[in-house]
Amino acid sequence: MTPPVLTLADLNLKLIAPELWMILLTCVVLILDFAFPKIPKDKLAYFSIAGMALITAQLIGYVIDGVAGTSFGSMFILDPLALFFKIFILLSTILMTLASINAVDKIPYFKGEYYFLLLFAALGMMFMVSANDFLSLFITLEFSTFGFYILVAYLRDDLKSNEAAIKFFILGALSAGLITYGVSLVYGSTGTILFEQIAQNPPEATLGLVIGLLFVFIGIGYKLGAVPFHTWVPDVYQGAPTTVTAYLSVVPKAATFGVFLRVVFGAFLGLKADWQWMIVTISILSMTYGNLTAIAQKNMKRLLAYSGIAQIGTILIGMAAGTKMGIESILFYILTYLFANIGAFIVVIIFQNLTDKDEIDDFAGLNRRSPLMAFAMLVFLLSLAGVPPLAGFIGKVYVVAAAVNQGLIFLVSVALINMVISFYYYLIVVKKIYSIEPKETTPIHIPAPLKLAIYVSIAGVIFLGVWPKPFINAAIAATSVFTDLVLR
Repeated sequence: MTPPVLTLADLNLKLIAPELWMILLTCVVLILDFAFPKIPKDKLAYFSIAGMALITAQLIGYVIDGVAGTSFGSMFILDPLALFFKIFILLSTILMTLASINAVDKIPYFKGEYYFLLLFAALGMMFMVSANDFLSLFITLEFSTFGFYILVAYLRDDLKSNEAAIKFFILGALSAGLITYGVSLVYGSTGTILFEQIAQNPPEATLGLVIGLLFVFIGIGYKLGAVPFHTWVPDVYQGAPTTVTAYLSVVPKAATFGVFLRVVFGAFLGLKADWQWMIVTISILSMTYGNLTAIAQKNMKRLLAYSGIAQIGTILIGMAAGTKMGIESILFYILTYLFANIGAFIVVIIFQNLTDKDEIDDFAGLNRRSPLMAFAMLVFLLSLAGVPPLAGFIGKVYVVAAAVNQGLIFLVSVALINMVISFYYYLIVVKKIYSIEPKETTPIHIPAPLKLAIYVSIAGVIFLGVWPKPFINAAIAATSVFTDLVLR
């Protein structure tokens, strides 16, 4: 059989124009930093933000104009789901680039390649959410991870950072191997790697196919940091620069969910009975282990790490529902998680940059030193706990409602119990911030870029909670690609 020959018409360069612009922006930032080393690094950050803002505007234009299609022989797809995640990735990267200004100045060997690596990781994730077959899934998943391997090890003189990077790299390589082996089994069982072709000719649940999917799910589980594939999360979160931790805690996980949805619903919806039990089990384990372990934490970054594991378990409730409403709830929850979790890390970034400390006890009396930081952390933690009228409450109600509609009462019961448990350790932090006298009384000065990032995060948490309808509508529009789902 003669392999198909790709023509320029098959490439459809308009669909990948945002990625091409992103490649250009990434290269320009690297060249500017290398060729003109005296350029202030904050200027590179603002240049990166401006470039990403223009690309975001182009993507929004694609949404308005209804631009969609496939390229590279259907390996690359641009549809409402991909556009949703691309815009999410760019806006998140803009927020984290803003939060990194001034925060990384204390690193003596800091150079502009930090912003290049952020852009490089974002570029990989933009390609990843457009992956339309298992080959492009694997390539883009690893491509997006390369930048993080370097960023996690950015504090090269810090033993914790070096240890975190080694663990991250080894387990990342392991997950890549598992995905590769799983894909080979899936291909052997279906005769194709394209999601669309698998969906059009639903395969039987043979032993080889089920084992292949199991390996693919395990590999993706490592990327998400879900239990029992979470072992890298606490150490990497604590050892990496806090700006990197904040970015790593939300954006790559959201992008991974974007491609995970295509695998589960775009290709193997017909095998729901075979993968649903697996998702339910991982969800329960992640919520329970994450919340119970978070109680014992003394370090703020580790507490947020275990909190993040529990939040991933909550998001998986929507996937376990196996309906369009479940997918919508995942997209909306990711939006709420973005502002609350990155916002909490921004407070940690400011505090650690000033004091070189990140233990929970060090935040005691923060209200006396910075009322804005204390209020921000209060809002972010309460949103993560699911307190109305903040965004996290709406997100949790949405995923729980999707599960209730499918009769997953036991899963919902476990989720509600875990939400109560999470209140305990979140409120411990709030108590220390507001009820204990600080050891140091010097007011904390917040640089303008970081202050703006805090305000944006607070606004996002409150706005999504008070007026969620536009964002829910955006989630509904993005999931229109799964119109073959008959269950809401």
